[in-house]
Order: sequence, then C-alpha cells, then structure tokens
Amino acid sequence: MRISDIQVIRIRTPQWPDVEEWCTNPLDNLFETGLKLREQSMGLFNAPKELRSDEVFYVIVQLRTDDGLEGIGGIGLGSEAVARLVEHHLGPLVLGQSPFDVELLWEKMFRSTVNIGRKGLVLEAISGIDIALWDIMGKATGQPVYNLLGGRTRDRIRAYASRLYPVKDLALLADSANRYAAAGFTAMKMRFGYGPADGRAGMRGNEELVRTVREAIGPDIELMADAYMGWTTTYAIEMIRRLAEYELAWVEEPLLPDDLDGYARIRAAVQTPIATGEHEFTRWGFKELIQKGAADIIQPDVNRVGGITEARKIWALASAHNLPVVPHSGNFHNLHLIMAHINSPLAEYFPPEMRDGDTFFSEFFNGEPVAESGYLTLSDQPGLGIQLNPAIIDEFQIT
Repeated sequence: MRISDIQVIRIRTPQWPDVEEWCTNPLDNLFETGLKLREQSMGLFNAPKELRSDEVFYVIVQLRTDDGLEGIGGIGLGSEAVARLVEHHLGPLVLGQSPFDVELLWEKMFRSTVNIGRKGLVLEAISGIDIALWDIMGKATGQPVYNLLGGRTRDRIRAYASRLYPVKDLALLADSANRYAAAGFTAMKMRFGYGPADGRAGMRGNEELVRTVREAIGPDIELMADAYMGWTTTYAIEMIRRLAEYELAWVEEPLLPDDLDGYARIRAAVQTPIATGEHEFTRWGFKELIQKGAADIIQPDVNRVGGITEARKIWALASAHNLPVVPHSGNFHNLHLIMAHINSPLAEYFPPEMRDGDTFFSEFFNGEPVAESGYLTLSDQPGLGIQLNPAIIDEFQIT
C-alpha cells in the first residue's frame, strides 16, 4: 500500500454574525492600538478583512492510497501559505510511501523544512498530513485510531463547555452559564475581557465577569478562564490573586507563549493552576515548557504540534512529569489522543449555538461527536471516524 495522491482543500472564511462579544488578546498590550481594535470588536476569527492575510480560513489534507483508502487531516489555522507548503514542499516527500511509516515520514518532513520551519505554519502543515496518515492506518487495520494509540481508557470523555465570552449585559453571561449547567456540563470555560491597558477598572471588570459566572453555576462546577495572551506577568499575578475566592480550575494563557520565565514566575506566585501550550510546537517545545515549570496543565493541539505522531510523544512527556494534558479544542484529532491516555481528564467542547471561528471547524466533517449531558462518546469506526461534509465543502471550498 502506497500513498498515490494528495489533495489540499481550501475553505474560505464565511461571513460571521455580528456579536457584542470580545476577549483579551495579544494586541491588548499595544495599549492604544489594542484598545482601538477591541472597540471594533476585533476577535481572532472576526478580524477586519485588511488584517487577514488571505481568504483561506481552513485547510484540509486528503490522502489516497493505491488500493482506494482515503485519509483526512485538518490543519490548525488556514492560509494560502500552509496550503502551498503541503502541495509543493511536503506532499512530494509522502507520495509513493507507505502510510504506516509515520515515524520516518515525520522526520523526513521535519528535517526537510527545518530551515524554514521548526514551529508555526510548517508544523501545522506537517500535522495535517500526519493526521491523514493515521486515519489511513486505522482504516487499513479496521481499528479506530485510539486503539492504535493504546485503546480506550474510559467509555466516554467528560467535556467542558467552552464559550462564555464577555458581554456588556452580564445577565446574558449568567444565562449562558446556567444553560450549559442545565445541559449537564460539569465544567466550563469563560474569557477575560480586560488587560493592563484597562487599568484598575479593568481588573474590577474581570472580577465582575468571573463573579457573575460563579454565582450562576454555584461552587461545584469547575470554572476555567482564558486570558488569551493578553496580560503581563505582574498584571497576571495581581489579577489571579484577586480571583482566588472564585476557585478557578485554571487560568489559561496569560502571556505570550515564548515568555516561559514569566509563566514560571506566575506559577510560583499564585495558587490557581496555570494552563498553556495551545501555541507551542513539537516535543522539544513542550520539553522546555515543562522544564521551565511554566504550566500545571499542558494544552497542545494535535493539528498544530506536528500531528498524532508527535503528539503522542508530548503526551508521554507530560505523563513522565505527572502533568495532565487537556488539548486546545475537542476536534476528532484531539479526542483520539484523549481517549487513549490516562492523563487527559477532559476535552474542550464548543457548543454549536452559532457559527463562529470555534464552531465552524466541526461543520466540515460528518461524524464529529456531539456532547450529551456533558460527555463525548467516540465511535468504533475505523480510522478517525469522520468523513467530509459534502454540503459544507461544496459551499465553502475555494476552487
């Protein structure tokens, strides 16, 4: 069995609905510039057109073998650059090769692009190809991918509802939290709305957001909060200390990903667990993150870190340091790793209430698990258990 064809599917960015939500982000530390963009309701996926590099929102890799099997892999955040990397740099290294040779193929792709890669778009491109290879391996053996990784560690995966963005009307925020609790979620994640440029009033605003959700859901539901790289070290320490009474399960990504010393300082100064890793790459990146003492919870995303071949090494590394792994997003590629590992206690889940940059990903595929009573159940279908959704592909594919 050999890889005989590689197809790259480009998905265009849809028109998002207008919402009055926002979230801290790395631009906040540019102060006036960050505040101006926030006033324009600029989010990661809702950025004004002039701030986006191109119209490609997502890239799907589809591999075919000479005996008719197909494998599907998704790539973190889409761009024309990452699509061309697959077509012109990485694809030729995989064509004609056995889909079972994932270790060798991963090293060939990584070493052939190390002068332009190591992190970022190149690793995301490698991830998409690697995920598709594992999908083929599962189909060729008649096994779900989680069985190839170690098998089931539980019957179903506990999920946390991940939304709860800041809104001006806090009653709406409380209503959303109550709705998730009523749906059976035993954990949920909210976003902070303010950072250093907002001063002391912003700190009070963050505390009001957290208090609103905690009072709505009570003391027994786990509550996490995401700063999405919008804070500084000193701001994070003071802010997290102010929030101690609300017993957050973790504070996520307070700093830019390369400020590992800052993360270590925060961890040493607060009692609340710190989570990060969404924007880290490869086993070497996570090795440094762990050795620096930068996190209590590791958050890789399989379609960014280098695919399943590399992710299983990151999971093992975390396990060796007794650290839990809770990946960024709950898409199919992450769920198979979660199912196969004891040190992954729960999965992120974006409730499909509306189409946005978080929920749109799941529309591309049929077979993605849907949460029921706060849990996700994986099928025993061979491979990753998903297929392309022809209606969405036909509507949004860039040809």
